[in-house]
Amino acid sequence: VQLQASGGGLVQVGGSLRLSCAASGGIFTQRAMGWFRQAPGKDREFVATISWSGGTTNYANSVKGRFSISRDNAKKMVYLQMNSLSPEDTAVYYCVARESTYSSTSIYSFDYNYWGRGTLVTVSS
Repeated sequence: VQLQASGGGLVQVGGSLRLSCAASGGIFTQRAMGWFRQAPGKDREFVATISWSGGTTNYANSVKGRFSISRDNAKKMVYLQMNSLSPEDTAVYYCVARESTYSSTSIYSFDYNYWGRGTLVTVSS
């Protein structure tokens, strides 16, 4: 499975961005997907995850109520809608996928075998 994230950029505080992740290869529709991020000088952290069917989602407390993850299995796409952005959201965002088909969602990076190259989000004050 190859993952390509896009949609990052520079946005002002309070603004919105929508990240997209295009998947190719493998069986996309049967995999739980997610987003992680890594801010400069900080460890990588969980952001959001979605089940293979899209019926279950989970979010980090820091983004709950502001971010929304969704997927379109027909298009092999995963999205992260980010609203009310703050400087603390500045990071490289990575799209991830689990190896096991029909696996549950996870907030742990070690559960994801496939990682995209990341897209940079910068929130300016």
